[in-house]
Order: sequence, then structure tokens, then C-alpha cells
Amino acid sequence: MGRSLVIVESPAKAKTIEKFLGRQYQVRASMGHVRDLPRSQLGVDIEHGFSPKYITIRGKGETLKELREQARKADRVLLATDPDREGEAISWHLTQVLGLDSESPCRIEFYEITRDAVQKALKSPRPIDRNRVEAQQARRILDRLVGYKLSPLLWKKVRRGLSAGRVQSVAVRLICDREAEIRAFTPVEYWTVDALLAPGPEEAPFRARYHGKGDEKAELKSEAEARAVVLAVQAGPWKVEAVRRQKRRRSPALPFTTSTMQQEASRRLGFTVRRTMAVAQQLYEGLDLGEIGHVGLVTYIRTDATRIAEEARLAAREFIVATWGEEYAGGEERREEKERPGVQGAHEAIRPTNVTLTPDTVRPYLTPDQYKLYRLIWERFVASQMAPAVLDTVSADIRVGEHLFRASGSAVRFPGFLAVYAEAEDEERPAAEEGHLPDLSEGQVLELRKLIPEQHFTSPPPRYTEAALVKALEERGIGRPSTYAPIIETIQARGYVVKEDKRFVPTELGERVVELLKEYFPEIIDVEFTAHMEAELDRIEEGQEHWQELLTRFYGPFEATLREAEEKIGGFELQDEETDETCPRCGRRLVIKYGRFGRFMACPGFPECKFTKPILEETGVTCPACGQGVLVERRSRKGRRFYGCSRYPECDFVVWQRPVPGRYCPECGGILVERRTREEGLVHACIREECGFREPAPELEEIPS
Repeated sequence: MGRSLVIVESPAKAKTIEKFLGRQYQVRASMGHVRDLPRSQLGVDIEHGFSPKYITIRGKGETLKELREQARKADRVLLATDPDREGEAISWHLTQVLGLDSESPCRIEFYEITRDAVQKALKSPRPIDRNRVEAQQARRILDRLVGYKLSPLLWKKVRRGLSAGRVQSVAVRLICDREAEIRAFTPVEYWTVDALLAPGPEEAPFRARYHGKGDEKAELKSEAEARAVVLAVQAGPWKVEAVRRQKRRRSPALPFTTSTMQQEASRRLGFTVRRTMAVAQQLYEGLDLGEIGHVGLVTYIRTDATRIAEEARLAAREFIVATWGEEYAGGEERREEKERPGVQGAHEAIRPTNVTLTPDTVRPYLTPDQYKLYRLIWERFVASQMAPAVLDTVSADIRVGEHLFRASGSAVRFPGFLAVYAEAEDEERPAAEEGHLPDLSEGQVLELRKLIPEQHFTSPPPRYTEAALVKALEERGIGRPSTYAPIIETIQARGYVVKEDKRFVPTELGERVVELLKEYFPEIIDVEFTAHMEAELDRIEEGQEHWQELLTRFYGPFEATLREAEEKIGGFELQDEETDETCPRCGRRLVIKYGRFGRFMACPGFPECKFTKPILEETGVTCPACGQGVLVERRSRKGRRFYGCSRYPECDFVVWQRPVPGRYCPECGGILVERRTREEGLVHACIREECGFREPAPELEEIPS
């Protein structure tokens, strides 16, 4: 066989693959897409079957020139772009610009960049999958029609520079709808009464919660009702009425899909979706591991499948048995998640390409972010192949007069997969639901240490974090694994939403745009309609529908609605909120604008005057470094919240935790900051590490027994 040219998307991927192939192979990168629709015009001939007009992407001319020269010299050209719609489309475009026959066996694909996977793929090249290409093309044209037809309407009626996207608009709607729920929510007061009880004077207490009178569950709706319970039970005696013991099995989570990886990286590592995908791409494309060589550490990172290849399953079992013992290996029958329609059977979950490359083995060769994410992926996969954990659970009914309290606890009998990994939770569980109970027996009399009545209010649904928004989009069938990161980035860049405390809040602009789209373009902003379009794109990929028929069905009603909206929508200009501060350069009153990292003040004279100023939220704490400024809330370039001196740059003092106003460390006089841990909850801690003072954040009054 003569010399072969293999084309991939990125130089990193090319470098990894080149290490696996002999001298008869030359590997080059296309640097992503080489052709696309033009930016300056619609680029779609609606009158002639939605025919797209593709042009070479600016800056790709030199790359294409080199690829053409190398293709002419090669005896065979193989296209090894990613194994999904986007990768298939890149390969098809390459056949067009390089003069290759797309019906010839020119396409190879693999789901992990390892020697075996690449060499196996080389043995079975195939033609370009036209159904995949047409599904990608249909999505691209759909998004272009919506964006280029609807956005000018927003420019004319609302504000220049706005955009409306088929999927991004639905994401903004979800955030706006959640905000409306929060505003409409009316908190309801309720109370709990907890008792700290102990089997004897020398033993540690445990917590039991008031259940009700007799055997009926009672809700305490006021302080008076809670105080009445406290008075009724103070005198005791506290007697164990019943003890229930059970053995419970807890199964491990399935290995990662793209969205579950994004969610868990957000919860555990604090990574944004874009950061997660950027690091995961590096792990997939391959890294230099010293003597081990250049290798891809994880399988393909854009997937919604949870299946695992049999050889990977067997390798994991062998590793688990060797490391922890036979009892830790999962059984032959594994729990599989029911795949949603559209999940490609050939795809796998995200997993390490070689389970024996443990996180500690490769750590010296990885950046901190690469190590953290690889460890997360490795642990999740290994745990998914391990035996369930076995927990001993115990609950006790404790009677005092006619009142009933209940306590529960659990202990791990056999850790199973918990020896490696436990899935993070979005919200912390209440303290009363956790803990370890002592060995109790029916009829046993307990000692009361303290009664704790506590006021609560029902909470509105929480705003979306990045992880929660990704989960909501996936559950509703909106978008695909590769689209979540650009969706989230776009809605922030357009000023439709901002982040506050790592949660999305819609701006006034975002809410006005959603209202307009709801009224005049209900289908574009409709969650079910958008999910239905995703299903239609899947049908095109499966060869069950023609892409032009889908576009024809969509565009007719859309064009009619567009004309009607053009006539009916009255022009309204979204007014910027004016402040009392004046621009130091031109004297105009500053207005509030929304940017990627939240609100800021700017001169309304832009572009003649480009003055901007951050909006500083004062904490009420004097700067401990200079004693003159006040600590104010600021944002880093990456959007992270911190607190710095208002006299910056004269004083550059900063602290990452929120300072506590009006209180100082009783031991050294330093300022206190808020810190939250899963073990202690919210505490006030001295900023000086050498001091080490910390105390629980103030709670409501406790009533001693």
C-alpha cells in the first residue's frame, strides 16, 4: 500500500494519532470546519429547495492549500474527524474542497484515540454517511433561518445587536419562567422541634424530630404551636417505642454522558460547562505521558449513551478484583439506563481508555484541571462497574406522653462502589436526615439534653445553575451534547441573563425579548416544539425523513408569522436605567448596562465616550489592610466573586469569602468571613489562618431542657 493522508480536526489529535501509525501515514489537521454559510448574508436559497451557499471560512485558505497539495501526493486520503454529525459534515466538506469521491471508502471513525482503536478503524473505511451530513445541514439551515430572519426584527423593534436563536431562546425562556415562579411564590411559615437525646450521661447525643400527636403526623405552622410542643414534652419521660432495622442496597451511578459529566464537574469542581468541555477535549485528543507515550486518556466526549464496550467492562472487572477483591466487582447483570430516542447505539459513555492508567499514575503529566476532570471520569467509570454498597439503616420511634419523635440513621456495612466514588448532590440534606444512631432497644429510657424549636419558610424553586440548566435542557430534549456549552455562553454574551451566586438571573432585556417571542413566535419559544424539531433531525439522520421536507414544513408558517409580527409589533426601545452618578469625562448621567459578568455602569454617549465603571456592592466591613477603604464585591476576569478594598489600586487587599459585617475575631481582632462546609454547614471563620478561630453562624434561639 502507498502513502496515505489522514485528516483530523486538531493538531493535538493529529499528534496523538501520528504516534500510532507507521511512516506510510501522514496525519494533518483541518483546524475544524473549512466551509460554512457566509456571515454577511443569509446564504440559503429558499426558492430552490433551501439550497445552502457554502464559502471557505476566512483564514482557512492556507490550510486548504496545504491539504490539497498533500492530497495530490497521497495514494489514499482518509478522513478521521469526530464520530458525530458535526464530524461527518466536516469530512463531507473536505471531500468537496479536495475533490474526493464521498461515495468511496474515505471515512474512518473511532470513539477513543488509542493504538488499537485507530488501527482497527483503518481496516474498515466507509463512504460518507449522507444522512448524518443532511441532519447537520438541516440544523445549520434551521438555525440560520431563525437567526437571520428573526434577529433583524429585534434590532428594529427592541435594540440593535440582539439575536434570537432557535435553541438559545428556549434556554432563556426556561430561566425567565423560573424567575416568574420565584416572584409569584408566597413563603409559608412552618416550625420543627428537634430533641437532642442520649442513652446515658456519658454518651454522645443524637437528634430526633417531632412527628406528631398519637400516630398522626402534625405540621407545626406557628411559633405558638412549636412552643406548646416544647412545654408538653420537657418533663419527659422519653421512651423508645419501636426500633426498625433494615439492610439497603445502593447502586452506583452510571458512567458519564456529556451532560452528566458537565453537571458533576459543576457541582464537584466548580467548572463551567465551557471549561469542562475544553479540558475534556484535551483528555480525548491526547497528552504526552512520558515513557507511556502520547495517548488519548478518555473516550469520545460528546455522547448521550451510557453503554460500555464489553472489553472495557472486562478490563474494569479485572482491575477492580486485583485492587479491592472479588466481592467489590459488579455482577454479570448490569443496570442500564433506558436510552432516549435518538441516542446512537454505536456510542459509548465517557470512560478512561485504559483503566490501569489511574489518576495518580498520570498526575505528573497533567495540568491541575486535566487531573481533576480525569480523576472524576475515571472514578465514575470504575465505580459504575463495582458492586452496590450495603447500608444498615435504623429508625426509632420515641414516645414522650402522647407525642411522637422519630430518629433515623445509617451505617455502611459494605462500601462497594463507595470505596471509590459517591455522586454529589445539588442541595445538602437536612441534618435531621443524616447521622448515626446508637444501639437502641424498645422500652429504653433516654436522657433529654436539649430541645431545639426552629422556624422555617417554604422555599421557591431555585434559580438554575449551569448544571441544573444543562439537566433541564437534556430532560426536555432540547439541544444535543455538543450544543450545551455554546448555548450557555451565547445567552450570557447577549446580555439576556447574568450570573448571581453562580445562578442564572434574567435581565430586563432577556425578559422583554422572551415576552415578545411568546406573543408573536410561540412555536420558536415553545419547549415541546423545539424538542420535536430535535426528534425530526434524528429522523433525518436515520434516513426516515428528507431534510428539505422538514425545512418546507417549518418555513411556511414561520415566514407568515414573521410578516404578521413586522406589521403588528410597535417599536419600543428598551430604556437603560439611569443612575445619579455622572460621567467624569463628559458629564452625562451614567446608565446601568448588563455584561457577561453582571451589571455595570457606562456612559450613554457610547461610542463617543467609552467610560465604564463597575457597580460595587459594599459589605460594611472596613479594609483590614489600609483601614480607610471599605470591602466591596468585585468579579474576576473569569466571573468569580471576590471582595476587595474600595481604594484599589492604592490598596490591593482581597479576600475570596464574604466578610461578616459588625463582628470581629474575639481572639485576634481580625475580620471574620463566611465559610460553608458539608460537615459544619455555615461558619464564621477568622481570616488569619494562623489564628484558626471559627464558630457556627448564629441560629435561632435554642431552648434548653
